[in-house]
Amino acid sequence: MPALVALRREEGRNRVLDGVRISAVLHVTKETGVLVRTLLKMGAEVALAGSNPLSTQDEIAAALDKEGVHVYAWRGESQKDYYENLKELVLFSPQVIMDDGADLHSFIHQNSHGDVQVLGGTEETTTGVNRLRVMEGKKLLKYPVVAVNDALTKHLFDNRYGTGQSAVDGILRATNVLLAGKVAVVAGYGWVGRGIAMRLRGMGARVIVTEVDPLRALEAVMDGFDVMPMEDASRVGEVFVTATGNKGVINRRHFNSMKDGAILANCGHFDVEVDVASLKTESVRVRRVRDNLDEYTLNNGRRIYLVAEGRLANLGAAEGHPSEVMDLSFCDQALSVKYLIENKGKLPPKVYPVPAEIDTRVAVMKLNSMGLRIDEPTEEQLEYAASWSTGT
Repeated sequence: MPALVALRREEGRNRVLDGVRISAVLHVTKETGVLVRTLLKMGAEVALAGSNPLSTQDEIAAALDKEGVHVYAWRGESQKDYYENLKELVLFSPQVIMDDGADLHSFIHQNSHGDVQVLGGTEETTTGVNRLRVMEGKKLLKYPVVAVNDALTKHLFDNRYGTGQSAVDGILRATNVLLAGKVAVVAGYGWVGRGIAMRLRGMGARVIVTEVDPLRALEAVMDGFDVMPMEDASRVGEVFVTATGNKGVINRRHFNSMKDGAILANCGHFDVEVDVASLKTESVRVRRVRDNLDEYTLNNGRRIYLVAEGRLANLGAAEGHPSEVMDLSFCDQALSVKYLIENKGKLPPKVYPVPAEIDTRVAVMKLNSMGLRIDEPTEEQLEYAASWSTGT
């Protein structure tokens, strides 16, 4: 993660986060370890919990704990454990909240926590940003939050290229099936869905996209994909991947029309996109057939295979995004926390975009780390771009 390491060297000298307490709910992976070390170098004190029960890499959690980070995460934790860990993060009396899915933001807003004074927060995911915007719209948001997910250097790369590759990686690790020639159904054509559809096509799959947004559906058609309702896609699909950020995208009526051997994987943030509860009630038998792969035998005798219990397939069955793309996202995170501290008391409770200068700085650092150079506009070009009177 060369851009993040370069940022650590630059900002570590300034110690702009000296004494700032950060409570973070993130996937506890090696990439997050590099981010946390960067925050420590910038002067922060950090408490960390996992944002998904299956994504924590225990060796990373142990290593960070030895380095003075207050870690509350382990692979396979229960839902009760998860919320107990959120409580520990609140007891840390954080000044900044760094979240992935907005569960900690929501937890703090729904519970009274005495003297906890949050100056601001960040949010990593589309799902989390959507939740926070609902809170803002209802005038419930108590502090400013920077929507890191919406940074160009985040969603154009992390969501598309990161999830595109890691989703396919998770499906292949769990199933070892041949994707070439199979009919793959991608639910949702946001940046995540775009990346997954692109990578599945690259592996030789015949890709169908399902959508509720007419503009995104039209874009999928123009990108060369078939588009149809899930009702129709469920009859012909062989591999299904959800990426909508909503619930019940694949449900009871779809299960019963699926082919024998259909594979289901979720790459939306929460485990609600595939209706697993209904899948269980429609089944006469459930058994674990491989690591991170469960076979459900339906009442009609057909079998459906569910990857990573319906949780994030790319983190539950694989290792999440490659470090190279998280390099961008976590530079955005660190610089957004710096922005919040430097503007302490100046930002009303709202959801804020990542400042354009941060996006630009991160892109430049990444290009530099790749040994790439680009052109710079001349004075004449700058003057022309700023003029309005010169025409044809």
